[in-house]
Amino acid sequence: MKVLVATEKPFAKKAVDGIRKIVEEAGYELALLEKYTDKAQLLAAVSDVDALIIRSDKVTAEVVAAAPKLKIVVRAGAGYDNVDLATCTAKGIVVMNTPGQNSNAVAELAIGMMIFMARNQFTPGTGSEIHGKTLGIHAYGHVGRLVGKYGRAMGLKVYAYDPFITDAKIFEEDGVIALNSVEELYSKCDYISLHIPATEQTKKSINRELLSKMPQGATLVNTARKEVIDEAGLAAILEERPDLKYITDIAADIQPELNEKFGKRVFATTKKMGAETAEANINAGLAAATQIVDFFKNGNTRFQVNK
Repeated sequence: MKVLVATEKPFAKKAVDGIRKIVEEAGYELALLEKYTDKAQLLAAVSDVDALIIRSDKVTAEVVAAAPKLKIVVRAGAGYDNVDLATCTAKGIVVMNTPGQNSNAVAELAIGMMIFMARNQFTPGTGSEIHGKTLGIHAYGHVGRLVGKYGRAMGLKVYAYDPFITDAKIFEEDGVIALNSVEELYSKCDYISLHIPATEQTKKSINRELLSKMPQGATLVNTARKEVIDEAGLAAILEERPDLKYITDIAADIQPELNEKFGKRVFATTKKMGAETAEANINAGLAAATQIVDFFKNGNTRFQVNK
């Protein structure tokens, strides 16, 4: 079996060394394609591989067609909208993610973003404290639960909305108040932390109507996906409501326009930073390699996302 690590933005050396050890101790071959600059390089590299580990790299129908032996793709991270699931499924290719491996890194960033905006992006002037405010978690998965935990530790009252969690005890045990609608979440909270995936149901779902329900001086924090934001609606509500703020780890398509019009009320990281810690980098890479070996040795498909 041949396993390819294809990363335009490479793993840390420690992660690569760990991946190599896991793969080679299992009796498989490891190949690396790092910092590639052209899609043709990826198409050539996948021509003879059985397994593929990626980060934010795109596995399109063209990539799948160029990889006739490919049996499994593992996205080292939680999101997997950079993989063409329909094409992989049609070809019998298993697609997995590595849930939870980047969660702490993203959660810490979300809290840091809240403080950054509350303190006027660390520029002179009177800011505010997040202690005593209300925090809404939109989607209560791995990252959302950690954001809630850290928020409570800092003195925020935490609410959450997740229609896919039916067991109220999960929220109760965490000291979080579960709400029955997304509208209620947005109307109650000074800070909303977004953790929803980009699906046909969620794309552009964070719109003007929903954002208009936010309290005076509220801040929307997006460490999820830019596609879930209705950018025209966001611009409109920021125009109507000079008290609202928006900070994102995924720059909007209209980010230059937002920056020009709304100044310090908006902020976007220059490049997605959520999983950019040494710990997350290593954890996700090792998890991806371990899952591939477990799949080939034992048929384990626990983290398959295209069932």
